[in-house]
Amino acid sequence: MSSHPSPTADRQAHWDGAYAQGVHTRSWFQPQAQTSLELLDRLAVAPGDRVIDVGGGASPLVDGLLDRGLTDLTVLDVSPTALTTAQQRLGERAAGVTWLAADILTWIPTSTYDVWHDRAVLHFMSTPDQRQAYRECLESATAPGSRLVIGTFALDGPEFCSGLPVTRYGVDGLAEFVGEQWRLVDSIGHTHHTPSGAAQSFTWVAMVRR
Repeated sequence: MSSHPSPTADRQAHWDGAYAQGVHTRSWFQPQAQTSLELLDRLAVAPGDRVIDVGGGASPLVDGLLDRGLTDLTVLDVSPTALTTAQQRLGERAAGVTWLAADILTWIPTSTYDVWHDRAVLHFMSTPDQRQAYRECLESATAPGSRLVIGTFALDGPEFCSGLPVTRYGVDGLAEFVGEQWRLVDSIGHTHHTPSGAAQSFTWVAMVRR
């Protein structure tokens, strides 16, 4: 029997190590999840909605959603270190959130969500098998009427991030990826400025499942 860690353990170790270097210095850091919130508003996400933030890590999106009165929030990330960082930031409010330390490539949803949000996870799915696993998870975790917001590196965005290769997308590429059962509501091209001052081009889409 091989003693090599599983792919999930490898991914957890990679991202735990990245977050341990300091949240505010990582390239993906943003003080507020403004673009995400704008697109969720476009989809009329409201306090009664059940929302999952896939790869949410230490993102401030959950803070913004709590501020808007949402009460059924789940944050999923492969890195327990990232989730702990968010919990410590939220303090007592963290008790009102469901925290899942899980790998999106192996996680099996046990129920469906009204809203699926993903900022900068999909583009790390660099092989066909990984993309298929992600798509199957998305389909299992949503139902007709569910909404999604996905942000990935754009076609002119970085080719690597945190030492890993990424798959870049335009709006058409994201629509093709999720499939015809998703209707495009809005899309945004956004430039994210990293803490070091670099500019990263993102493609964002907001969709509704038919």
